[in-house]
Amino acid sequence: MTAIFLAPVYLGLHVYLFLRLFHWLGAFHRRMASRCFRWIAGAAYAALALSPLAGFLISAGPWHHLFQLVSGFWLGVLLHILMIVGLFDIICLLIRRIARRGGLVFDRRRFCRRAGSLAAACILLISAYGFLHARRIQVHTADLTVTKSCAVRSLKVALIADLHLGYNVGAPMMEQLVEKLNREKVDLVCLAGDIFDNEYESLRQPEKIADILRGIKSRYGVYACWGNHDLRENVLAGFTFRRKEAREEDPRFSDFCQRAGITLLADQTLFIDDAFYLCGRKDPSKSRKMGETRLAPAQLTEGLDPSKPLLVMDHQPRELAELAAAGMDVDLSGHTHNGQLFPGNLLVRLLYENAGGIRRKGEMYTCVTSGVGVWGPAMRVGSDSEIMILNLTFSE
Repeated sequence: MTAIFLAPVYLGLHVYLFLRLFHWLGAFHRRMASRCFRWIAGAAYAALALSPLAGFLISAGPWHHLFQLVSGFWLGVLLHILMIVGLFDIICLLIRRIARRGGLVFDRRRFCRRAGSLAAACILLISAYGFLHARRIQVHTADLTVTKSCAVRSLKVALIADLHLGYNVGAPMMEQLVEKLNREKVDLVCLAGDIFDNEYESLRQPEKIADILRGIKSRYGVYACWGNHDLRENVLAGFTFRRKEAREEDPRFSDFCQRAGITLLADQTLFIDDAFYLCGRKDPSKSRKMGETRLAPAQLTEGLDPSKPLLVMDHQPRELAELAAAGMDVDLSGHTHNGQLFPGNLLVRLLYENAGGIRRKGEMYTCVTSGVGVWGPAMRVGSDSEIMILNLTFSE
């Protein structure tokens, strides 16, 4: 539904960029302002602009895969084009007004050539950085103290989320993930949702990826909860469309996790090593679309020993007050990507109490990772692809 409302805005922005593109090219040479050249440049631009729609309408086969790959790159580049071109337009307007008031001659054609070339260079450099940066996983470590008794004095937990396995994330990225995880020698790996990117068919070599993930080494194993993208849906530029009827579970998602050695917890709690509890919550968006209900935080902790440490995986960092009141000690989440692309990293702070990092909510730690993979644009600027290592120390 959101995609439908954004469609006119998307088209309007492209009209604006069309005009700016032709104006810049025409400033170099009169031939670039010719009708023939404009048709060629316009056709190339339209192919990129319509790649998200083409990938949506062509729902299978190699063309679908190609358009989805192209649209992932294009959406990231488009954001940078809009910001930089808009900024240069504002600068141009200010310079023109200053020149007019000072009685100076403003050579608009020369300014357009120089400013447009500088803008194009900035767009290319930032986009290249964003693409490469999204494929380099960072390891961030934090020390937390939980004031409860535990059979183990400390626990080293790896929090990962938002793999978004599919068009933009595959075997090479997972090899890097497993290598860095195993280097940390963790006790527990928690995968807080969005393992997939809606389409199982988008996975290239799923058997190989499952074998790679099975290579994760940890004392207590690898556990996960579902996220809002862990179900089959048609996606347009990262957005899905609502349907009145409930979706059906794609059994291939669960089968993949089983082959990868990942234990899924859906509103379930385990008492691990007679030392601590680990809960995994259902995702609210996925549950609503599947026609399911999910337990409230108080229901998850009902009957548990409150003197023992309690960790919970909840994909979306919401209901923090309810989780803290239910006795949770550490809430493990993802979903936000910490905005993924500037200025998204600023905007998500308006939507979530904790959009990224570690905070306290009462006696509970809320830990939100920026995730491993990408959603929509295949880039990261202003956020990291991340493994969050939590060194938990227990003390009464």
